[in-house]
Amino acid sequence: MRLKIISLLLLAFLSVSVSNTLAQQPLEAAATQAELAMQKAVDYYQTGQFNEAAGLLRGFVVSHHDSSLIDQAYYYLASIHNEQRDPATAVGYLDKISAEGQSPATTLLQSELLLQMGDATRAVDQLLQLETQSLDLPERQARYLHLAEGLTLLEEPHKALYFYQQGLVVEGAETPREVLARIYTLLSARFNEADLAEAAFMYHNKPVAYLAMLQLGWRALAAGQKELAQEWVSAAMMAPAGFAYHEEALALQSQLSDPTQFQRAIGVLLPLSGRYAAFGKRVQRGMELALEVFRPHMPVRFIFRDTAGDEMVAAQQVAELAISDRVLGIAGPLVGNAAQGAVRRANQERTPLLTMSQREGLAGSSLYTFRNALTPQLQVRALLDYAIEERGFYQFGIMKPQTRQGEQLAELFRAEVLRRGGEIIAEESYLTDQTDFRYQVRSLRGLDPNGPDEEEPPTDPNHPDFVKKEEQPPPFEALFVPDYADRISLIAPQLAFYGLENIQLLGTNGWNDAELPKLARQFVEGAVFTDGFFRHSSYPFIQEFVELSFDRYQEEPTILEAQGYDTAGILLTLLNDPQLQSREDLRRALAQMQNYPGVTGATRFDFIGEADKVLFLLQVQNGTIVQIN
Repeated sequence: MRLKIISLLLLAFLSVSVSNTLAQQPLEAAATQAELAMQKAVDYYQTGQFNEAAGLLRGFVVSHHDSSLIDQAYYYLASIHNEQRDPATAVGYLDKISAEGQSPATTLLQSELLLQMGDATRAVDQLLQLETQSLDLPERQARYLHLAEGLTLLEEPHKALYFYQQGLVVEGAETPREVLARIYTLLSARFNEADLAEAAFMYHNKPVAYLAMLQLGWRALAAGQKELAQEWVSAAMMAPAGFAYHEEALALQSQLSDPTQFQRAIGVLLPLSGRYAAFGKRVQRGMELALEVFRPHMPVRFIFRDTAGDEMVAAQQVAELAISDRVLGIAGPLVGNAAQGAVRRANQERTPLLTMSQREGLAGSSLYTFRNALTPQLQVRALLDYAIEERGFYQFGIMKPQTRQGEQLAELFRAEVLRRGGEIIAEESYLTDQTDFRYQVRSLRGLDPNGPDEEEPPTDPNHPDFVKKEEQPPPFEALFVPDYADRISLIAPQLAFYGLENIQLLGTNGWNDAELPKLARQFVEGAVFTDGFFRHSSYPFIQEFVELSFDRYQEEPTILEAQGYDTAGILLTLLNDPQLQSREDLRRALAQMQNYPGVTGATRFDFIGEADKVLFLLQVQNGTIVQIN
């Protein structure tokens, strides 16, 4: 960090003219021997080879004492000795710089050296005389921080705190977290309780105020004043999201809480703002509807938090909900990155978390994490239960889009077919913007993809060239295409056009679009695919959910509302048991739950916490999508 600050100051120093020579003759364009020697020394300095740079610079001072670059040589020598913790020698070189060569950079470096030598009075005087208008942002921050350090040495902590606050709001070499660390140290070492209370008042709604409150909370706890400590930590917890000392505030909150007492509440982490807000709000709708419908005998409260889809925010909110709100469990997040952060922190806090994210590997990473989501594994398994176990198909083809999801589903399908004793006869992939699938279809049939199309023979038996056509069986019994309805509407007709007929088409939930039969017509008749929710299901409880949702929100529910409704319903049902009193009780109840009758399918959790669901098996029949299981 010191080298970073010095480098920034050196850049500022180079921008100041030395008798207007540096501005007129940039180092890199100089052709004189002196300038070439200086450039070589600078190159060594910038690569951290300080001993080599110092040797060249000392030689430069002796050989080119009358050069216009002499002041620059002295400055570099001072900077090198500063890096080598030799402030006295560094100050000596700075004193050699001419009046014309003085710049804000030299003053800032000299003040830093004086502070190292304990001469805080002289350092502060120099810095106070330095005009801030002539400084760029990193130089302004360096001035404020040097002033704060000097005033601390001069036993003027309140003035020091003022300049630290100024340095905190200016962008520079040091990050806000590093400046906050200096402030926290100052408050801890130099402020009594009255001073801290004054700082909390004077710097209202600023990070300094929250740090002061946190210090007051710790001191009240040390004095045995738990109620007062709780007041201060509650105030400190009001700091905006991203506050660097939030973890310490949570640690204090934890010490003040009774670890055996929990609210009968569930924290809910959803993206209610940002790019995923529309999805998060639909899930929230479903959860709020579940609260109205289930009405458990033992009331449960949902505490909603907006993750904005951010990993760090989600982790922080898990800590707040676990330590401050003392919830029994947490539902969400919905988005993968946020879910990763939440899972790590929930495991640390030993708090059950029922996520709804599609991100793989979440449940298996923690004993306390469960996942209620429509997964690729569930879809593949449901399709092959139908194709192999019910229909007796064992020969399959795969036609997949060149996307991460397409590749993943194809790999899962391939592995599951082989596990069940089936065979993959052919496999082809296609580009996401592709519209002509002749190459792929011919390859799937085992034909030369670049060969000519077969000519249709005469169909009139009286034609002299008429030959009775031998029906060629398709090369496999079923074709798996893990894509979306708009793409299927292009692919399905071309399968028939290029001769791949009389096979069972299999798809994933991307096929479940009411427009598919209209777009692909007879070419998808009989196709079978899966989904985690089917609003036209004949099940009475699903129809009731659809009607309630429409009455409440004036539109039909999607799988997102259904997922939120089931996640909330699972937790509300389990928490209705008066014997469930702890987080461990909830974790055990989730692990042991069997066939919860959800609108997204009967649900249980396997040994690693993944949802094991009975999915909806759907088929196109007479131009309509119907449920067949």
